[in-house]
Amino acid sequence: MGTPEFAVPTLTGIVGAGHEVVAAYTRAPKPAGRGQAERKSPVHVAAEGFGIPVFTPKSLKGEAEQAAFAALGADVAIVVAYGLLLPKPILDAPPLGCLNLHGSLLPRWRGAAPIQRAVLAGDTRTGVMVMRMDEGLDTGPVALVDEMPIGPDMSAGELHDRMMLVGADLMGRALAALERGSLQFTPQAEAGVTYAHKIDKAEARIDWSKPAAEVHNLIRGLSPFPGAWFELELGGQPTRIKVLHATLATGSGAPGTLLPDFTIACGTGAVRLTSVQREGRSALDAATFLRGAGNLPEVAR
Repeated sequence: MGTPEFAVPTLTGIVGAGHEVVAAYTRAPKPAGRGQAERKSPVHVAAEGFGIPVFTPKSLKGEAEQAAFAALGADVAIVVAYGLLLPKPILDAPPLGCLNLHGSLLPRWRGAAPIQRAVLAGDTRTGVMVMRMDEGLDTGPVALVDEMPIGPDMSAGELHDRMMLVGADLMGRALAALERGSLQFTPQAEAGVTYAHKIDKAEARIDWSKPAAEVHNLIRGLSPFPGAWFELELGGQPTRIKVLHATLATGSGAPGTLLPDFTIACGTGAVRLTSVQREGRSALDAATFLRGAGNLPEVAR
């Protein structure tokens, strides 16, 4: 049970280990692209490639959907970024329960956006966990964990890509232990609970009056999507610039002042932009962008 690219390595690993996957549940196709043609989720495409039956219910709250799920006779359900609430009848249907792969060190960052929130908060460590799901929001007991550092300039996208591979391996180990009857679960700590609320696009505009460390974490935490952004006056028009990568830098000036080497002053300190994307254009490294941008204004907004 999964939807985005993050879940595909886990599905691939399960199939590669020889487990019988009786069904894949994923979100329904959505209109996408210029022509708004319906696009299947990455898990949908991968499952079809393996010849696995795919189901795309809009909800699992109805009795018919719950009966259909139970009728599959699955021993265990594996859930990775599925996107739908699992009611108690679904959680209770597999005799070995529902195992979830979660991208944080629970109980820190329960919820929808744990990878991005960890980077936004400036955390220096995180991890992936296999937990048994219950009716709470990521409150179930934990079986396995693999910790990893968050580098000082690492983006949420880079962390995501590492986690999805490490997580696939961790879930494979969990299933092997489950098969042997040796998978043990430990209740989560009651202290240290935080919630990773869904990212709101309103968070994405850079406020240069903030300290440089906060601006840097915002850029890292929202890269590549939705992308932290600011405006520059280019060719007499305010132009949105998305920042994909940056690093902390030395320099001072009024917040938003453009300094040499595409460095921008913050409330305290400064950040140097290293990869940006002009609205409607491809991503560029800073040097290439500066060569094509012409004369820049003195202030970023």
